[in-house]
Amino acid sequence: MEKTDIYNDWEKARDWEKAKASIFWGEIAPCDHVVQIYESDDIFMDALAGFVGNGINAGDCVIVIATAPHLKGLENRLALYAAQIDALKADNRYVPLIAEEVLSRFMINGWPDERLFMDTVSKLLEPAYRNNRRVRAFGEMVAILWAQGHYGATVHLEHLWNKFCEKQEFCLFCAYPRSGFTGNIHASINHICGKHSKLIAGSEKQMTDIFYRNIG
Repeated sequence: MEKTDIYNDWEKARDWEKAKASIFWGEIAPCDHVVQIYESDDIFMDALAGFVGNGINAGDCVIVIATAPHLKGLENRLALYAAQIDALKADNRYVPLIAEEVLSRFMINGWPDERLFMDTVSKLLEPAYRNNRRVRAFGEMVAILWAQGHYGATVHLEHLWNKFCEKQEFCLFCAYPRSGFTGNIHASINHICGKHSKLIAGSEKQMTDIFYRNIG
C-alpha cells in the first residue's frame, strides 16, 4: 500500500493486520516508530498502558514524555495491574517526564533546534541504557506542537526523532488526537503517518487485539 493511501478508510479495521496486544507491544522492533491517531483519551490511554506495561514486563527501560494528566492516568492504569511505580522509578525502569518541560529545552522561536534536541534526548536516554537494558519511549511533544498549529515544526520534530533513531536503538511511540486534524483530514494524517513505520488504529479500544498497518 502506498504511503499516501495509508490512512484511507482509517476508521475501519477490515483492511488492517491484527495481532494480540501483548504480542504486538512485546515484540515491537527496536527500530520501529509507531503512531496512533486516536478518537478519545480512553482509547489512547489503553494503547499507552499496553506499550508501557509490556515494556516493563520485558525488563525494558520505558521513558514516557507526556502531559501531566496523561502521566497521572497512565500511572493509575499501571497501578491496577499491581505495578510498583515508585520502585520502577527508583530502578530507572520507568522514567516519566512532563512533555512541555522537555519541549522547552530545544525549541527556539517556535522551531525545534536540532543540536539542542539531539543533546536533550541523548542525556535523557544515557541512564536508560545502563545495565544493558533495551529502551522504548513515548513522546507527546509532537501532539502538543500540532495542537498549537505549529505544523511545520511538528513534522520537523518527527524527522529529528527518526534521525536520532538511526543512531540509537530504541522503539518510539507517539499519538495524536483526531480532533486536532481539520481541513483536508486525510492529507494531514497521511503527511504525519509518512514519518512512521507502523500505524495502529485509534477508533476503538484495543486492550486484547491491536489493528495496525505497516507504513514503510
